[in-house]
Amino acid sequence: MKRRLFAKGAVAATLAATTGVFAQTTSRGVTKLVVGFPPGGGTDVLARLLAQKLGVMWGTPVVVENRAGAAGMIAAEQVARADPDGSTLLMAHINSHGIAPGLQPGLGYSAERDFAPIALVGATPQMLICESNQPVKTLKGLVALCRSRPGEIVFGSAGNGSAQHLALELFKARANIDVLHVPYKGSAPLVSDMLGGHVQYSFEGMTTARQYLGGGKMTAIAQTRLKRSKSFPAVPTLAESGFEGYEASIWFGLVGPAKMPPATIARMNKDVNTVLAMPDVVARLDQFGAEDGGGSAQRFGDFMHAEREKWARIIKTANISVDK
Repeated sequence: MKRRLFAKGAVAATLAATTGVFAQTTSRGVTKLVVGFPPGGGTDVLARLLAQKLGVMWGTPVVVENRAGAAGMIAAEQVARADPDGSTLLMAHINSHGIAPGLQPGLGYSAERDFAPIALVGATPQMLICESNQPVKTLKGLVALCRSRPGEIVFGSAGNGSAQHLALELFKARANIDVLHVPYKGSAPLVSDMLGGHVQYSFEGMTTARQYLGGGKMTAIAQTRLKRSKSFPAVPTLAESGFEGYEASIWFGLVGPAKMPPATIARMNKDVNTVLAMPDVVARLDQFGAEDGGGSAQRFGDFMHAEREKWARIIKTANISVDK
């Protein structure tokens, strides 16, 4: 009898501790997951999947709120100013937490100090692509072409200072080439001009590129992560093609405001890792080419710090500004 009472007491204590961790989070009856991009995009779709799963685990609704604009910086500033009780979270993105700190001198938040990392959700490669009628469709040939015609080969990007632009600048520095960069206002007009023959090459996020690659309109020359994506196992990486260590992924992960209780962060990290291991979630991530998510909060924090330092160096070396 005593043993049974002790066991019941231990279970009750565990439940009480778990409830205590989330007492503040659930006190408002809802947890808000802010996304800095419009509904329907890859980041939004995966945020909604994560929100649905976590809502079931936490026993409280997790609602996605889209605060699109300024490449995710509007959403980031909102969450940076939120109460650190765990009720407001952000799907952080390379734009808001990797590139903007080195690109935007008047940024309204500190990516380093104003957020508590929780977990990396995933990283996708960018694809170096060209319209399929381009005569040069190999990395070695492209480098040779650019060196033979410095400043003439046209590379487009989704915008000045975008992840795609910075992947190009890293490539230029590593390959010692000079090309003509043409920034667009987003990927859609860029792809349209590539198909029209006005732009010869570009780096593009895999989510956008795959619809054209699958249809045969575009050719993938290389991809930008250290290892080949499971979605494109036949496309070589730049790292294995003579550019050792080259990596320019597009990534996203869960963060909250700074000064969140450590116990809340630990519980959220554990639950995100559980969600990321669910077969249906793994299948959805594979559709977007998102890999290597999960791990500790410290791992995600260290990763973001390294990304900020890398892209700040590229931005400074290439003299990139939002006005150019």
